[in-house]
Amino acid sequence: MLYRLREGGFQAFLVGGCVRDLLLGLEPKDFDVSTDALPEEVRKLFRNCRLVGRRFRLAHVFFGRETIEVATFRASSAPSQAEEPVLDADTGEGEPGEAPEIAEEPAEPGYAGRRRDSFDQSADTHRAFDESGRILRDNVYGNIDEDVWRRDFTANSLYYNIADFSIWDYVNGAADIAARTLRMIGDPETRYREDPVRMLRAARFEAKLGFTLDSATAAPIAQLAGLLGAVPPARLFDETLKLFLTGHGARSYEVLRRRGLLAAILPTVDSYAAAYPGNLVEQLLLQGLRNTDERVAADKPVAPTFLFALLLYGPIARIIEAMPPQQWHETGAILDACDQALREAQSRIAIPRRFALGVREMFALQPRLEHPRGRRALRVLEHPRFRASYDLLLLRAQLGMAPQDMADWWTRLQEASDPEREELADELGGSTPRREGARRGPRRRRRRPASSA
Repeated sequence: MLYRLREGGFQAFLVGGCVRDLLLGLEPKDFDVSTDALPEEVRKLFRNCRLVGRRFRLAHVFFGRETIEVATFRASSAPSQAEEPVLDADTGEGEPGEAPEIAEEPAEPGYAGRRRDSFDQSADTHRAFDESGRILRDNVYGNIDEDVWRRDFTANSLYYNIADFSIWDYVNGAADIAARTLRMIGDPETRYREDPVRMLRAARFEAKLGFTLDSATAAPIAQLAGLLGAVPPARLFDETLKLFLTGHGARSYEVLRRRGLLAAILPTVDSYAAAYPGNLVEQLLLQGLRNTDERVAADKPVAPTFLFALLLYGPIARIIEAMPPQQWHETGAILDACDQALREAQSRIAIPRRFALGVREMFALQPRLEHPRGRRALRVLEHPRFRASYDLLLLRAQLGMAPQDMADWWTRLQEASDPEREELADELGGSTPRREGARRGPRRRRRRPASSA
């Protein structure tokens, strides 16, 4: 792909997280390309291309199940000497192993600005901010010398050049990677105001890579976390999945709480954790996130439904416990609590309907799993949410929040043959005792209305 762009007369680099991960000895999950080709020009070169994005136009090029994001260089003046971040190249010891040559200056003269004259654009027309400084629209293209100053962190601002297999490093990003330091390019407060999601990205890289946030980069986060309330809920949903379903969910939870960011995206989850620190519900959440991290590491599938069931367990429990105790195990009360907790969460995060319904079903099945009714229990195995509900039951039983014997019984039931399943079901008896006031005696059959001739 890079070679086709170059053959088309364009400049093309691997950029961002893929270069950072290669220097760290990690396997990149995806590859991003930066080029001086306009999105429409990328589409002309690749039939398998689709243009996306409102804030900034991007090209997605599809190769089977893989998607490569291609971004045109963005325009921005380099920071003045006073604004430029202080980068200490001596903070790290040693060089990253087997790294390509790192070029402090661009090695290909003549590229910088060579296409800028062809961009008939106005910053007033194509760049827009809201009153807090957040970028609403940003389709101003430029060259690589400007593009680097538009990137967020120094560790994500390295360009790999296939022409001579060198890395172009404008901001001492390689030194920060070696020192495992996350440093914002430019003034951190201004950059967070431009895009508040950068605060979540900082938390994600801190959790994922074990990097330490530079003090200037970390300082404004607590004060500006509230700006996340203006970010579109659909975008926060995507960022939530990146935080919790990519192999570092337990660490992400700890970082988000410590940085004051969990309260900005899931306030009811944060308020419950603050009111009951270290209680069984928080232990359940953390253990569930650790289990999810293990599944990601083993390349097993993970589901947003289970994630939101874990995150919202505390808020749902708080709503149920505010009801009279006799209603705590009633399906209707459980579903009402789920609906309220989901509505509160969806005021910040756009949880798709299919995942919200899955959360409701998982919680509604818990009483049926704790108190199975003879052979009726066999039908529960066919429920589409059984497996996720069973995993939640196992987690609850592990912490003493559900009967361990019933968790073991469901485990045996799944491993048994059909005749053995019937025997296990018969051991339970036909049904549970009737509640006081429940209807007794045979039901009267309703008379069918006479059909008209």
